[in-house]
Amino acid sequence: MDSENFKPAPLKPLMSFADLDRIDVRVGTILSVEDIAGSDKLLKLTVDFGDHRRSILAGMKRERERPREIEGQQALFVINLEPKKMMGEVSEGMLFDIGFADGVTPALAVPERPVPNGTRAG
Repeated sequence: MDSENFKPAPLKPLMSFADLDRIDVRVGTILSVEDIAGSDKLLKLTVDFGDHRRSILAGMKRERERPREIEGQQALFVINLEPKKMMGEVSEGMLFDIGFADGVTPALAVPERPVPNGTRAG
């Protein structure tokens, strides 16, 4: 979809600052990207958050020709979601990406310069 024909989605309902404060978004470095056998969408990301590492499953297999190209990159992740089991693997958070919900080729949400892993957004 080109930007000339893009029409932003309607705004979501208002929420309080207290609601927003409950979401824990942090910077992590993607250490590895692995295929999930039997899934046509999911990839397993191993992410370094400074004081710990997590497995994050991301439905981005079809979105990138070379998914491993994001290894070594920092990105934003929601890390206080309940763990979710998918395709026999457990996801311990969610990659915070830009564009998928709007039909735009997704892009990673990244800090403008390197920051320590585990740094909070907001």
